[in-house]
Amino acid sequence: MRIFVFCLLFAVFISSICYAQQTGFKNEFGFRSDNDAYLAYGQDRYYTNGLFIYFRRATDQSKLSKQLNKVIWEAEAGQKMYNPQSGNITDITYVDRPFAAYLYAGGSLNLLFNSENSLKIAIQAGTIGPDAKGKETQELLHSIVGFYEINGWEWQVNNEVAFNSTISYKNLLLRTGSSKLDLSLDSYLNLGNTYAGAGAGFMFRTGDLNQLFHSASTESVVSNNSKSADLTKKELFFYAKPMLHYVAYDATIQGGLFSSDKGPVVFDAKPLVFSQLAGVMYSKKRWMADFSLIFKSREIKSIARPHQYGSAALYYRFN
Repeated sequence: MRIFVFCLLFAVFISSICYAQQTGFKNEFGFRSDNDAYLAYGQDRYYTNGLFIYFRRATDQSKLSKQLNKVIWEAEAGQKMYNPQSGNITDITYVDRPFAAYLYAGGSLNLLFNSENSLKIAIQAGTIGPDAKGKETQELLHSIVGFYEINGWEWQVNNEVAFNSTISYKNLLLRTGSSKLDLSLDSYLNLGNTYAGAGAGFMFRTGDLNQLFHSASTESVVSNNSKSADLTKKELFFYAKPMLHYVAYDATIQGGLFSSDKGPVVFDAKPLVFSQLAGVMYSKKRWMADFSLIFKSREIKSIARPHQYGSAALYYRFN
C-alpha cells in the first residue's frame, strides 16, 4: 500500500511542473493493483495479489503511414503472487495450488490503426520461484494492513528464469450511430516458459466512448500531433469481456518448464478456462481510472475452486 501512495504523490508532483493549459499529452505514468480483497469476500486464495507500474509514450503521429493512427511504446514492471486456498498453510496436504510468484520487467509496442483495429506486441523477462520475492512481499502487505500470519512459502515452486511474449489483436466489430455502444473482438497469443496459450473473447462497451485508437480501454489516450478529432472529451463507460482461454502451460501451477525439479508440490493446469470481466472506466484530460471484477472458472487439476478478484488502476498523463 506504500507503493500505492508513492505513485499517487509522484503523479501530483508531475502535475505541479506541467503546463495546466495543455490538453494533449504524449506520456502516461500509472499503476494497477489486483487483489481478491477488493471483492470483500474475506477470501485470500489463488491469484491473490498483483502490482504493476507502467510508462507509455506516443510517437509523432504526423510521421506515420496513412493506415496507422498511433504508435505507443510502453515500459512496465510487475509482480504476481499466488497461494493455495489461504496464505496460512501449516501442512503440505492443504496445498491445492502451489505458492508461486512471478517478478518481471518488459516492454511493448502498440500499433493502432485508423480502422480502429490494433496490434500489440509485448516481451517480458523475469523469474519465478523464491527469487521473485513473493513470500517477502506478502508478509510486508499483511503486516501493513494487519492481516494474518503467512505460512507455507517453503513449498513454493522452484526458481526459473522467465522469458515471455504476448501478441494481442483487437478488432472493432460494430458501433451504434449514437456512438454510445460498441463491440470488439479481443484475442491474444502467449509464448514463453512461464505462460503459454491463447485466448479470444468480446469486449462490450456502453457510455461515453472514444475511438479505439484514442481510448482508455486500449491504453491509447496519449497522443502526439493527433490526426483525428475525438468523439468525446471525456470517457465514462461500463464494459464487459467474456473470454475463453486455452492454457498450454502455466509455470505458476506446473513449475518451471525447463526445470527438472519443479518444486515440492505442483499440479497440471486445466487446458480450458473461462473468464468474465466487468468494470467501469473514466478518462478526462490528464487522468484515467479503472475498476473491474474478474471471475474465472477452475484453472487447476486439483480440488481448487473457481476464483475471483478485483483490479484497480490509476494513470496520469503529462508532457
